[in-house]
Order: sequence, then C-alpha cells, then structure tokens
Amino acid sequence: MRRIIGIVLAVLLIGGVVVAVAAGRDTGDKSTATKTVRGVIGSEKAEFFADPDVVKALTAKGFTVKAETSGSWAMEGLDLEGYDFALPSSQAPAVELAAKYKVSGTLPRPFYSPLVVVAHKSAAEVLAGNGLATLDAEHRGMLRMAAYLDAAREDRTWQQLKGAAKYGELSGTLYLASTDPESSNSGALYLAAASYVGNGGKVVASEAEVGKATPLLRKLISVQGAQQTSTDAAFRDFVSGAGNPLVLVYESQVASLLADGQQPDDLVVLYPDTTVNSDHTVVPLTENGQALAELLSTDPELRKLEVRHGFRPQGAAAGFASAGTYLKQQLTGVRQAPVPTSTVLHELARRARG
Repeated sequence: MRRIIGIVLAVLLIGGVVVAVAAGRDTGDKSTATKTVRGVIGSEKAEFFADPDVVKALTAKGFTVKAETSGSWAMEGLDLEGYDFALPSSQAPAVELAAKYKVSGTLPRPFYSPLVVVAHKSAAEVLAGNGLATLDAEHRGMLRMAAYLDAAREDRTWQQLKGAAKYGELSGTLYLASTDPESSNSGALYLAAASYVGNGGKVVASEAEVGKATPLLRKLISVQGAQQTSTDAAFRDFVSGAGNPLVLVYESQVASLLADGQQPDDLVVLYPDTTVNSDHTVVPLTENGQALAELLSTDPELRKLEVRHGFRPQGAAAGFASAGTYLKQQLTGVRQAPVPTSTVLHELARRARG
C-alpha cells in the first residue's frame, strides 16, 4: 500500500511540475508576444513594411504587421472586414474608405511624398533648352507645368524640340508616362495637378469645369496607350532603361533608390512647379490599427526609417535629402495643387480614359 501511495504521489508531483513549466512558458510567451495587425497598403510602401529594421522596430513595440498591396483607388472595392487598417497613398481614397467603414475622427497622415518626374539626362536637357524645364543641379530641376500642358495640347513631338535630333531615343509625342488614374493614386493625382493648372489655378469642382478639363486630360492619357497600375513597376522599368524618357513617380521611390547607394548618372529628378503631395493616410479599422497609426506618426525610430525609405514624416524636413544633387530638402518653389473631391476626381479619371 505504501508503495502504491508513493507512486501516486510521484505521478502527481511530476504532473505538477509539467503544469508549472507549461504555465511558465505561457507567461514567458506573453511577455514577448506581438499583436498581429493586418492591413492593405499601397504598393510603394511594401518595401518599408518588409524592411527587417522596420519589422524589428515594430516588434519592439509589440506589433507584427501583415500587409497586402493594392492600388489605392482599388481599395474601395475590397472587402476589408477582418483587417485592422488600410493605408492608401492619399487622403481622398482614405476618406472614402473611412465613410464606408464608419471610421470617425481625423485620419492619421504619418508621412507624405510629392509627385516628381524622373527623366533621362538627354530628355531633361532638351526640355530645359526649350523652356519646358529649368535645371538647378546636375541631377535636379523643375518642370514648368503650364508650358508642358501647352505642348500636350499642341501634340508637340520630341522632333519639334531643338536639340532633340542628336538623341535617337527621343522620338514620337512628348508626354509624361503615368499610372492608370482609375486604379492608381499617382495617376489620379497627376490629373488633379494638370486640371488645376489647366483651370487657371483653381480646383476643378463643377460639371462645367470637368467638361472643360476633359479634352486636355484625355490627351495626357490616350497618348500613353496601356498604362501600368503601379508606380513600382513604372519606376523599375525606367531605372532599367526601358519605357518612356519621362515618368511620373513618387519622390520616395527616388530617395529609397539613393539610400540603397545607387546614384544613376543618367537620372534627373524634375519637380513639377505645381504638383500634389501624396499624403499617406491611415484608415484605422480597429484599435490595433489606430495604435499602429500612432506609432508610425510618433515613434522616433520608425520616423527615421520612414526617411530612409524616402518618405517625408509630417513636420520634419531635417535629415531628408541632406546631401546630394538629386532631391530637394525643402520644397521651395513647388506649389501644392488642392485635390478635387473623390467624386470629381473619379469622374475626371473616367473621362480621361475615354
């Protein structure tokens, strides 16, 4: 009997130890656990969220982000039930998503990036020689939007510009390659800036103004043929030497390229003298999504990493593009065009596509 009791006590003791170890492991896991936050983001932010340093910084704050990419305007058609946040590339689609999912309050805008034109040196020099651009550094200048739009109205070709004949790659109609404005944020913002300049420095709002802007916008889009749906693809094509000699992209993409140690000698960054900032805007769908948005806006380490990936954190120009001849640290001389309402911008895109 004593032996039986001893065996039972031993079993119970062993069981108690096992339970204690399991509980200890469970407690240990909770102390280092992260909250998994699911979101849909614009493709231009994919590299940021995949960066091991960003992953580490977020983990230190208790978050693991699982992000899927989508065109910013295409997000409106997605079912985001079960997601914690959406992060389109501008405020207009974010406002639409907030209304759809009944998100109230001010939407966080942790960082932004202006639209710029990347040009091959030959193209930039020809534009400057014909009054369509000015160059203030070896790899940087300004695109004169009004002059460019006049050239577009007249269907100007590269061959009609003085100095272009010596460059075999400059032929055909002069145009900026942009993304599809019906699905991509940068393409839609291009129409916002062009319609603003074409409307005499006034945001397009009425049906009459939409009708007046349509012929010009249709020319800007129809000359391009098939368009990319992502600025990532368009920028990669440009850097590889393929595609059009003038491509509309985000400044952040150029800054990220430079931060990786690449300094293409054939690259010139032209800031349109009237452009639109892409305000990357978070739509928090849950409390975890809201907490992530606050981290992106306030955490010093994440803000440094945002700069490294080419984004401009709100309220901080210091440290951005502090050296080099490609980018502007301060956006002096660059006018910001107001963006039409989402309804108007969708209509401009629809009509521009014909």
